[in-house]
Amino acid sequence: MVQYHIQPDSEIPASKQLFDQIQFAIASRQYPPGHRLPSTRQLAMITGLHRNTISKVYRQLEETGLVESQAGSGIYVKAQGHEGGAQRQSPILRQYPEASKIVQQSLDELLSQGCSLSEARELFLTEIDWRLRCSARVLVTVESRDMGAGELMVQELEKSLGIPVQLVPMEELAQALDLTNSGTVVTSRYFIRQAEAIAAPKSVRVIPVDIYDYGKEIKLIQSLPKDNCLGVVSISDGILRVVEVIIHSLRGEDLLLMTAQFNETYKLNALVRSAQTIISDQASYQTVKAAILAAREDIIRPPELICSDNYIGSKSINLLKRELGLG
Repeated sequence: MVQYHIQPDSEIPASKQLFDQIQFAIASRQYPPGHRLPSTRQLAMITGLHRNTISKVYRQLEETGLVESQAGSGIYVKAQGHEGGAQRQSPILRQYPEASKIVQQSLDELLSQGCSLSEARELFLTEIDWRLRCSARVLVTVESRDMGAGELMVQELEKSLGIPVQLVPMEELAQALDLTNSGTVVTSRYFIRQAEAIAAPKSVRVIPVDIYDYGKEIKLIQSLPKDNCLGVVSISDGILRVVEVIIHSLRGEDLLLMTAQFNETYKLNALVRSAQTIISDQASYQTVKAAILAAREDIIRPPELICSDNYIGSKSINLLKRELGLG
């Protein structure tokens, strides 16, 4: 169950704290598609916020396309990308409107029975073989302001899938898709709405991946003594911005938080000399470890260095392998 933490005396507006926490819960799959969000009354009792504030946050979530309101029922997390049944646009669909549904249902049934995509290829048109084996491209897209998160996703996908993965800024995605007539766009749920809007006219599917829920790290943060100095290092500036809001919501001013990107040498050196505990993503781990070793003569007690799990959830990796016929 998602735990909400609101710091009423923070400079960060309470509505922003709540919005980021719910968005994180959706992006990390703690709130999966179809999940009903708490009512405004329930959330008011949990957080102490006014119901009008919660209603405003729900409207903002609806405007971003993450949730939808169902009259008389409540607010629900929307299905997105391929999981929402997005169809490849083709003139044939106008002639045979039920064709896409039949193909999808048949393929899903074969997969549920243990059939691989390679085996299903023998039962379907050679188009599947062409799309998945010959010239399909996998592109990761994020907004240009958060390319670090994209680089993290690319590193993890290339390692897990064993195929080349191209990183494309969201602002350049349309031009990149103009150069191909097939492919798969992968992004996190933070950026799914923008990616779908760009990819839909290009007959390219978009698959959202779930990010790691950081449950282990959150438990650690909650257990740290008051006035402890915590360091967080990531390849992504965007991840660090979200981390600052989440940790502040959890602990307020109880902790001294220092953050740095792995390539910010000055900030990183200051962080390793001050923090008692450092949490790092996998892409930054070796750099942080080297910085600690380099500063060992200046440190009485080296900080505890913790490496987070993959940024992309393992279930998403496995599902993506299945979608691409790689597993």
